[in-house]
Amino acid sequence: MTAVVTTPGRQLPVVVTSPVAVWFEDGWTVTKRNLTKLKRSPDMLVFAVLQPIMFVLLFSQVYGGAISVQGTDYTQFLMAGIFAQTVVFGATFSGSAMAQDLKEGLIDRFRTLPMSSSAVLVGRTNSDLVLNTISMVIMMGTGLAVGWRVESSPPEFLAGVALLLLFSYAFSWVMALLGMSVKTPEVINNASFMILFPLTFVSNAFVPSDTLPLVLRVFAEWNPVSSLVQAARGLFGNVGSAPVPDIWTMQHPVVTVLLGIAVMLVVFVPWAVNKYTRISTT
Repeated sequence: MTAVVTTPGRQLPVVVTSPVAVWFEDGWTVTKRNLTKLKRSPDMLVFAVLQPIMFVLLFSQVYGGAISVQGTDYTQFLMAGIFAQTVVFGATFSGSAMAQDLKEGLIDRFRTLPMSSSAVLVGRTNSDLVLNTISMVIMMGTGLAVGWRVESSPPEFLAGVALLLLFSYAFSWVMALLGMSVKTPEVINNASFMILFPLTFVSNAFVPSDTLPLVLRVFAEWNPVSSLVQAARGLFGNVGSAPVPDIWTMQHPVVTVLLGIAVMLVVFVPWAVNKYTRISTT
């Protein structure tokens, strides 16, 4: 908004920017900085998509003939799991980047600037959302090449993509907090894999959960990644006639994922911002 200040002989317009506008501008500036860095380091994008492509080829072409899923083709069953794994693993960039910025002293330089304390985190998570979107497009092209098809309507397909990306954005805040809580960037890699491997592999991403031993089956059925995978399968029309476990999280996967996203954002966004504020003022 613009305020008018009266001085003897003339009136001068003074631009007064609202705090919300400043917050958006700071966040967008840091987002552009991170995207520019990604543009200058294309190898980061290459390695970000190579791993899920390898998983697609490995499971669909090597193990696919040995894995049978009741009521649907294994490739149709697999791809939602690969998409979920891709966006969850892609969220780790927020954690590793924050740990690297702390190590290199970039956070110390940021705190000398007149900017919002949350702008760095907003820019970091926003740029990783862009990276995950690019990865998703490439993964879908890979899926189409190996025989995956969308069997639902365009609105349902878009809703499935949006749900996957929104989950990845919320999870990026979790990983950003973890990245600010470790001592070195090397630790974040080990810590994130200890979290991500059980979440992605002890789930229904690659095999039906009812094939797992009892303890692992219970974990998989209440695993948020399983709900994300089941929701994506349903929205992409890839469930077929495969039986769905009679568990609330599996019977209502979209609602479960939306609740999980809300909890992550409500809990970890202020927690991460407070953590960043503490480390940037000490």
